[in-house]
Amino acid sequence: MSNGEEREVGVRSVERAISILDLLAQGGWRTGADVARELHVHRSTALRLLGTLERHALVERDQRTARYRLGRRLPQLASVVTGEFDLRYVARPVCEATASTSVVSVNWLGRRTPVHCTASGKVILAFGPAPVRERLLGTQREQVTPHTITARAELESQLDAARAAGVAHTYEELEVGLDAIAAPVFGADGDVVAALDVSGPSHRLRAAGRPDLDRLTKEGAADISRRLGYRGRRSET
Repeated sequence: MSNGEEREVGVRSVERAISILDLLAQGGWRTGADVARELHVHRSTALRLLGTLERHALVERDQRTARYRLGRRLPQLASVVTGEFDLRYVARPVCEATASTSVVSVNWLGRRTPVHCTASGKVILAFGPAPVRERLLGTQREQVTPHTITARAELESQLDAARAAGVAHTYEELEVGLDAIAAPVFGADGDVVAALDVSGPSHRLRAAGRPDLDRLTKEGAADISRRLGYRGRRSET
């Protein structure tokens, strides 16, 4: 067999293995004969492919009935996709659309900022788990600019307001001359997983309160949440 023929056989095997996973994803258990019939291959070919998938825990076999279903490794692989790939790539078109009227571009990639003086930090605190919020409120907070909110009562009041309004704001609290608005992004399980943040010069964002930016930020965050599978926030306990 030539190298080209070997590659073709290998590609065909991969395609058949993917077809098996697609078939089992429809739910229920399938025998080797069921799989062979659906794929239009010999039963021995189906069993060989199923055996390879089983060794890698991509399918599992009931020893009593010799039937197959999807394996335990798939949720592990899916969690990586959901946690890293989906959020980044799902959010990108929404972020690009929200930033289409931007007059300034700042690269924040990799920059760590205090949670109490950023709009995204505040909104994640506001909608995140109560124990995390209490732990932050119980610590001493850095005075980053003359406008940074450090008093517990005032910060707690802002977090309450963010939960009621669906957005959080900062006014020159991280950098003098910079304001920001953020809204929460929820994952499929209802937990806050990120925030959509719109920031810019104070004189632009603060003009007349900019309710249009509040609305656009909330709509953008809600769009990302829906793309991640969010259908409704569960009650906080």
